[in-house]
Amino acid sequence: RRERFLAEMDAVIPWARLAALIEPYYPKAGNGTQPMPLERMLRIYFMQNWFNLSDPAAEDSLYDSESMRRFAGIELAEDAVPDETTILRFRHLLEQHKLTEQIFAEVRGLLEQKRLLLKSGTIVDATIIAAPPSTKNADGKRDPEMHQTKKGKDWHFGMKAHIGTDKRGIVHSLSTTAANVHDSTQMHKLLRGDEREVFGDQAYWNESHRHSALEQGIRYRINRRSPRRALSPYQRWINRRRSAARARVEHVFHVVKRLWGFSKVRYRGLAKNTARLFTAFALANLYLLRRRLLTPQGTCAW
Repeated sequence: RRERFLAEMDAVIPWARLAALIEPYYPKAGNGTQPMPLERMLRIYFMQNWFNLSDPAAEDSLYDSESMRRFAGIELAEDAVPDETTILRFRHLLEQHKLTEQIFAEVRGLLEQKRLLLKSGTIVDATIIAAPPSTKNADGKRDPEMHQTKKGKDWHFGMKAHIGTDKRGIVHSLSTTAANVHDSTQMHKLLRGDEREVFGDQAYWNESHRHSALEQGIRYRINRRSPRRALSPYQRWINRRRSAARARVEHVFHVVKRLWGFSKVRYRGLAKNTARLFTAFALANLYLLRRRLLTPQGTCAW
């Protein structure tokens, strides 16, 4: 299964275009220690995201897994395996220059060119990504950029990933906040501006936003809420119909949080985790659309 997955992702990822984004910032060969091939480091970084690997675990996996070495283009008898410090420095390079956001934008643009990103409507949603609540660390306190929030009857400590997707659940917009920030505050960052309709759960309902959307000719499909009185049977039926369409956004959350293990933050602070999220959702888009992108010959012409 791992080999099949890596072969499919190898075929649908536009390697040349993504490497071109990073190349201006990547160390150049000189008289000293030669840098690892750029595409090899990018492939290792993507496998870190898919298999939820730390930097040391990524190095160990390259020695242990032949399929991962093959994907990275490494022959043990001929090529050096990047150590954990080299892997760490490459990740920091992407974070420092906000290159994962550019990777996300590049993938989004390519999907738009192939008409695989629908423009008729947007679904907005958010998910909580947990952070360690323990204070047993060097600082003796929690991550100051993470906060707790109540969902249902349970309290959660961490951050939120807010996304805007098309009507098939393919992500086109992303923002991140601490977990205690209300979903509706990020809605303006998630809209493309050319939607004809917008879907969301009750957290996004706002009467003034609804009137503004109607004036602009946008169908306001946000699930209705009424704090003063119970919803009528018709309003509850409408909410169920809207939720059926809105549920498509859960597919990409399932890929990122369940299949690839990003249900808990790996790093301190929002910036590093946001960089990882941009990469994760860009790759999730390609994963969800891989059947449409692959030709019968198993290739993808970008």
